[in-house]
Amino acid sequence: MLPIQIHLTLPPWLGDVADTTRRYLTDEERVGLAIELSRHNVANGSGGPFGAAVFDGEGRLIAAGVNRVIPQNCSVAHAEMMAYMGAQQRLQRYRLNEDGGRYVLASSAQPCCQCYGATVWAGIDELLIGARAEDVEALTEFDEGPLPADWTGELERRGIAVRRDILREQARTVLAAYGASGPGY
Repeated sequence: MLPIQIHLTLPPWLGDVADTTRRYLTDEERVGLAIELSRHNVANGSGGPFGAAVFDGEGRLIAAGVNRVIPQNCSVAHAEMMAYMGAQQRLQRYRLNEDGGRYVLASSAQPCCQCYGATVWAGIDELLIGARAEDVEALTEFDEGPLPADWTGELERRGIAVRRDILREQARTVLAAYGASGPGY
């Protein structure tokens, strides 16, 4: 019999790190949370070195995600995808900004080709990024996949502002620690 339900989970410690009672007002606070999620994910052995969070225009945390590919045996369980799915479930809509609100995704690292594609359709207005794809590939064994040559321009043409290199060195530190520890896909 084919499965009729798909079930993905986030680690139980997530709520201890992601504070839904505070407002994350600056880009640095938002990416800082994504990096902290990635750090905890590695420290707790609950997935790869990636974290992401969706915020509304007022800085309220809507959803958070971490990489869960190996624990969930699911190649799409990347941090950004988990954050998007959590936000879509919480808001009960597949396009987050269809209500006219403004939504931001903060990611500890530049989205891979899969998460880039999801970003086009998820209904966010701004993408905040810590580490670059070249950091991920240089410090770990991950292959980030192909992106359009002008991937930031493609997003901006679709109304998604992109800001890179936010707390980049902090994000690189998590990637380097993970890469040096030997685990991989």
